[in-house]
Amino acid sequence: MADIKVDFGKFQLKNPVMTASGTFGHGLEYSQFYDISRLGAVVVKGIRSVQSDGNPTPRVAEVTGGMLNAIGLQGPGVEKFLHDDHYLPGLKKTGAAVIVNIWGKTAEEYAEVAARLEAEAAADITALEINISCPNVKAGGAAFGTDPKLAAQVISAVRNATALPLITKLSPNVTSIAEFARIAEACGSDAVSLINTLSAMAIDIETRRPKLANVTGGLSGPAVKPVAIKMVHDVYKAVKIPIIGMGGITCGADAVEFLIAGATAVAVGTTNFVDPFVTLEVIDFIDSYCDRHGFKSVSELTGSLQL
Repeated sequence: MADIKVDFGKFQLKNPVMTASGTFGHGLEYSQFYDISRLGAVVVKGIRSVQSDGNPTPRVAEVTGGMLNAIGLQGPGVEKFLHDDHYLPGLKKTGAAVIVNIWGKTAEEYAEVAARLEAEAAADITALEINISCPNVKAGGAAFGTDPKLAAQVISAVRNATALPLITKLSPNVTSIAEFARIAEACGSDAVSLINTLSAMAIDIETRRPKLANVTGGLSGPAVKPVAIKMVHDVYKAVKIPIIGMGGITCGADAVEFLIAGATAVAVGTTNFVDPFVTLEVIDFIDSYCDRHGFKSVSELTGSLQL
């Protein structure tokens, strides 16, 4: 049997399969189907300093090969997340490894959330995932994740605010995602995760109106996988920190493709809406693939692309 534990330096996971933020609720929603502690980690929906109601509806639309969403980072805020049994206290009881996705509208807000999570729940949190695909209101709404200076600002602010392990979630809506991965590494991020959704939109031709109330949203699902694979490989060649690959994983074979491209672990997203059990199937497939191909550990599979 292959060793499928993965080592991120500052933290380890029992296997390389986790959930993508925003696609698994806060974990407890899926615990009715199976023991979620079997996953490498549960990555919860984005948490900021205050409650966020998200965007108006409709905010989800099916498209060929995937889906569009403009949820708008709806969430309970850090206070409720820390103390309400529907969130971290309940999740803690499952025994699952928890990664908390954080966001804010300013670098200071990111830092505030990170510091509070460490102060009140450091023992219950495996790592923080910094969502830098958010608009910085002080910069006129420019997204942190598409401006190198803003990205460095927010990652550095979070790094200075906490000793918890940090994962920076990178936006694909840039000219060079490798540049942003190098920024994350230089600013103290312990890992990067990619890709977030691709900017997209869809139109109802009968009404000639956008299918999303927000007009544009993020494309996820199988259609984005080739883009994500290429970007993971680009980042693997650019940095030394571990990579969590995501974007269009529907089965174990997709996950293995990400590992071969350079990912240390993977996150399953949109497919959770179609098949709640897909993550367990991906774990089993990776395990059997390693055995079948003679890999003694899953880490040997990372970056094993043959050119």
